[in-house]
Amino acid sequence: MIPQSSTDLKQREQLAKRLAETSSAEASGLTNSAAQVDHVGHKLKLPYFALQNALAFIDACLIISASLVGGGLYQMLVMGDFKNADQLLGAGMTAALLYVLIGQASGFYDLRTAFSKRKDFGRIFGQWALVSLLLTLLAFLLKAGASFSRGSIICFGLLALSLLLLFRRISKRFVATAVAEGQVQGRRAIVFGTRNELATLGVEELLERFGLTEIERVVFPSDDHTRFTMTEGESSSLDRALAIAREQGANEIVLAFPWNDTRKLELVRDQLRISPLPVQLLPDRRIRSLAENPSFRLRKSLSIEIQRGPLSRAEQLSKRLVDVLGATVGLIILAPLMLLSAIAIKLDSPGPVFFRQRRKGFNAKQFPIFKFRTMIVMEDGATVVQARRFDPRVTRVGRILRQSSIDEVPQLLNVLFGDMSLVGPRPHALAHDDHYGDLLSAYAFRHHVKPGITGWAQVQGFRGETARVEQMKGRVDCDLWYINNWSLALDFKILVLTCLELVRSRNAY
Repeated sequence: MIPQSSTDLKQREQLAKRLAETSSAEASGLTNSAAQVDHVGHKLKLPYFALQNALAFIDACLIISASLVGGGLYQMLVMGDFKNADQLLGAGMTAALLYVLIGQASGFYDLRTAFSKRKDFGRIFGQWALVSLLLTLLAFLLKAGASFSRGSIICFGLLALSLLLLFRRISKRFVATAVAEGQVQGRRAIVFGTRNELATLGVEELLERFGLTEIERVVFPSDDHTRFTMTEGESSSLDRALAIAREQGANEIVLAFPWNDTRKLELVRDQLRISPLPVQLLPDRRIRSLAENPSFRLRKSLSIEIQRGPLSRAEQLSKRLVDVLGATVGLIILAPLMLLSAIAIKLDSPGPVFFRQRRKGFNAKQFPIFKFRTMIVMEDGATVVQARRFDPRVTRVGRILRQSSIDEVPQLLNVLFGDMSLVGPRPHALAHDDHYGDLLSAYAFRHHVKPGITGWAQVQGFRGETARVEQMKGRVDCDLWYINNWSLALDFKILVLTCLELVRSRNAY
């Protein structure tokens, strides 16, 4: 071997690293997006939509402070005493509320305004003048004008206007710097579109105009407007976009297609229905160029939501809160039962206490499911044989656990980990997903929500073995009905019905 100096080794390592980064960027068809996302991945990021509330909150605080400081300072200098602090505070809070409400209604706190380099002196002056007139009208109607000196009001108004102008100027610089350094985090999105449209769509434009942080962009390989079906290459690119969205935990999928190619858009939209993620169609380059014309004023982003998620953010949060509380309480109460079950399993037959098998969850993302082992086999491959009545693979203790559904209790851990929910479509083995996915066109829609320990299908009698396709179709129909009609009340109803079903049902074996 030829000895090498440390300097040579470092140079080789740096060169190899640069070559790897370059080849990776070229292979993925990206310009700057992936490298930027990776470079700032470890920095503290500000949520995009939190900035809007932060700007409004700071403006309100500045107005309240100006009321107390301006009015109080005038009283101290002229009268030598600071009186009516509570009235000054009330006037400041009223003015702050009016200013923020007017700003929200006029789009002043729209983040596109904050990102814009256009000066906002006129808008701030106009809004504050309107607030001052409204305050004067309120003071007249409430006969409270005598409580405030004219000097205090003038000092308050001038100080507030100065602070608002100064803060807006500082905030624009701060936002511009944060965006340039990648410190603003929008909704994580996969950008999927034609090469010509993607070439004119920058990473910063996605963030500033649409509130999106690009994870990766995937090129749709054809701009042919004449075909009525998708080619193999087009289908492959769409499958790749879905796979990346699943693996990278994207919040939504964004389409960048010419708006006049309606047939292609319909084909892509139909294929994307298997994904539970929201799908947004961005304005094409012609529309965006028109919006950038100074003669026009763009009030909205012009993006079109062509598919919404099955649950809103608030609904997801409420469901997750119930899951965490329910799983925690369930594990605490059932801990003695789980311990006795584990001991019985170890004494009854050789093998591990827990059975782990890969299942598909939300957005078809795989996860290991936990159950108490009830069989002498641990199948998790291309072929998984469903349990049948009097199945010889089931152990003696396992038969009791299966009939009482105690074997499902460890799935409370999956709920805590976030892979499952208390209520949702039951997850199946990967082999069964592949089999029934080919037979039932609506089967993939079961992955639009998290799988559950119990579900609407189970309380409707579709529990246990599905020996016939008709049985699985009935289960899928129930699952789709649950997804389309979800509510917390429905979840609680299913939990109660599940308890009753466990007492009288013997479908599991």
